[in-house]
Amino acid sequence: MERSQKCLICTPLIAKTVNEMLFQLQLAKESGADVAELRVDHITDFNAESDLPLLLKDRPLPVIVTPRAKWECKADSNEGYEGNEEARQDLLRKAYELGADYIDVELKVAGEFVKKLKDSSIKSSTKIIVSNHNWELTPSQEEIDATIEQMWATGGDIVKYVTTAKDITDVARVFHFLSEAKGRPTIGLAMGPTGMISRLLSPKFGGYLTFGALSKGQESAPGQPTVQDLIEVYRVKSMDRETVVCGVVGKPVYHSKGPILHNRGFAELNLNYVYVPFLVDDFAHFMSVYSESDFRGFSVTIPYKEDALRLCGDKVEFVAKGIGAVNTVIREKDGELKGYNTDCEGALSAIEDGLRHSGLATNSESPLKDKLFVVIGAGGAGKALAYGAKERHARVAVANRNYGTHLQAPAPPIESYCVCLN
Repeated sequence: MERSQKCLICTPLIAKTVNEMLFQLQLAKESGADVAELRVDHITDFNAESDLPLLLKDRPLPVIVTPRAKWECKADSNEGYEGNEEARQDLLRKAYELGADYIDVELKVAGEFVKKLKDSSIKSSTKIIVSNHNWELTPSQEEIDATIEQMWATGGDIVKYVTTAKDITDVARVFHFLSEAKGRPTIGLAMGPTGMISRLLSPKFGGYLTFGALSKGQESAPGQPTVQDLIEVYRVKSMDRETVVCGVVGKPVYHSKGPILHNRGFAELNLNYVYVPFLVDDFAHFMSVYSESDFRGFSVTIPYKEDALRLCGDKVEFVAKGIGAVNTVIREKDGELKGYNTDCEGALSAIEDGLRHSGLATNSESPLKDKLFVVIGAGGAGKALAYGAKERHARVAVANRNYGTHLQAPAPPIESYCVCLN
């Protein structure tokens, strides 16, 4: 595959029987996946001689045959091929002979295995994926680059390097080696909750393929989205190097409906943009690492709205300054960050419209004028609503979980700060 071609979507199949895996293989085709990974190490009492021909005959889409070695799986898991190493390599060799589209061989054994396979008399179009999984962390860029060169030295056709992200900034190193692959087909992913963006943005950085589970609960690795989400929500099949990245920054963040709403809007406007969730531990560090112009816009949610205000410095719109919180950050062409707050107008205009439609509006200036407006919570959104309601001449009261949280009252001042909800 040339780098200009689209990233493939691969769905891993983890069925316990051959018949169930055959059924899942058809479902994978119907889901829109381009490739299926047959994790035959999950099949109970798998017999390569009798079962592999059944799985490979008349297959509805290309497949990767993977009998994952136990020593390559997470230490505290029960996963991995149950037979001995010789039998496992015989299984891979059989899949190669039968013309599987791909086989997956771990770096630890790939050098000798690949050499013997390519020196043999077997003629096959099967591509060999050389893989390496780090279940503990994401190494330094230098360590990653050195390992990847070792992987290419085995003679394999495709390299698959998988790390574990302890922080979302670890994923930047995965994006770096994908971008620097120099035309060599490379798969790069980071496992874990903070590694989700490596799977969603793999096409942008030139990844050969990305993985999506057949359905929720059938993930083969932590942080794996579903095929349906990859295709319908994140539109990975139309993503390319020019795609502009936006997203919602928070902790927690995966409950957000932002990706569904914004990506649908981008599609309707025919914009080459994608909106993804960013699970972040340190807002300023995240913004400094993902500082490229392609990372263009950020919705900011709990608990980073005040951090965003500080980071934007003096480039904060008047209303956001008055509220004391920023919920939208735009990276301008010169790299400067500009902060806004849309909570105020977004929420209050909806409330005003509701009052007008209900017939409760009695004031032409604003339906909120002179009404008691109760805000539950004194966080970033609470500040925004209190500020906007006061601007509309409502009487504002704020209820919060404790008395220690202050509104840092924006002008005009809030009259009532009244209730503790402990």
